[in-house]
Amino acid sequence: MISTSDRENAVMLIDEAVSSGASLTKACKELGVDERTYYRWIQLKKETGSYDDLRPKTERKEPANKLSPEERKTVIETVNKPKYASMPPCELVPALADEGIYIGSESTIYRILREEKMQNHRGRSEAPKRNHPTTYSADAPNQVWMWDITYLNGPHRGMFYYLYLFSDLYDRNIVGWEVFETESAEHARELIRRICLKQQRLSVEPLVLHSDNGSPMKGATMLATLYQLGITPSNSRPRVSNDNPYAESLFKTLKYRPNYQPKGFETLEAAREWVSLFVKWYNYEHHHSGISFLTPAQMRSGKGPEILEQRHQVYEAAKSAHPERWNGRDTRDWSMPEKVYLNPETKVEVTNISKEDEAKAS
Repeated sequence: MISTSDRENAVMLIDEAVSSGASLTKACKELGVDERTYYRWIQLKKETGSYDDLRPKTERKEPANKLSPEERKTVIETVNKPKYASMPPCELVPALADEGIYIGSESTIYRILREEKMQNHRGRSEAPKRNHPTTYSADAPNQVWMWDITYLNGPHRGMFYYLYLFSDLYDRNIVGWEVFETESAEHARELIRRICLKQQRLSVEPLVLHSDNGSPMKGATMLATLYQLGITPSNSRPRVSNDNPYAESLFKTLKYRPNYQPKGFETLEAAREWVSLFVKWYNYEHHHSGISFLTPAQMRSGKGPEILEQRHQVYEAAKSAHPERWNGRDTRDWSMPEKVYLNPETKVEVTNISKEDEAKAS
């Protein structure tokens, strides 16, 4: 709240500015005062002879619908009766109405419970627990892989092919894929074996494989194979597609390609041929926004820093040629991501206290 002296000074400065030729609008804007506020202060001075804010001193009538202390006490006693102790207000109000009793609306009872710190889960029900997904990070290829299955339309309505797609978290490279006519954990088991051989991955190297909660991802044969290969399985929470966002984003990119066939592929071989061309384009030509618009192949080959430095030099040269176009701003940030996170936790600022500071505080 603005003090009385500050109001008086503000009015004086605004009046001086206006008398010197400035517009009232600009004068008020310079001081951060709304024109309507200025006029209200002037009117207040005329009516009371002072700039004192009378609003806090005004006596306000109690709302006509406010419960009396006796009625409030009745609400508290009622909700604590054994008969109603397990009922939330949304059940309590109609139950009382069936008995010809009305003590207040649901919102009123909720408000009283909240004010009395009595708004707990009533009965034996427990408060819902929020399970947070496990956070993974990667600062190099082949540390965290993600995979999922999506439908590809077949030649007839209701007929589908199943695309199994594995990608790397760090460089977004598609490390393996296959299209099958059925969805099963056995297909996934054989495919992950082939991918590990193709990527020349050793079982001693730590690797996390993240997927959703589908049955092929959690099948016993698939899990046994992962443990044999030294791969740690990770699953999304049930019915939460956002826990595997990169896989979902990849499928969106796939199905929004101009040459995608939403009406269906005539044969399994046609579907495999199309996906093969897509994977080649995605890995070697697609400039991915999540990795500073490098291609996954450029990231995997280690050429990323060199390419991004070249882009930086191009921008610096353009800025040197026409500095007025940048208005003193830096050129675009072309730095590489040091780490990539899957389902990152909410950042919490932590202050580290040294032993010396702790001793001083005590």
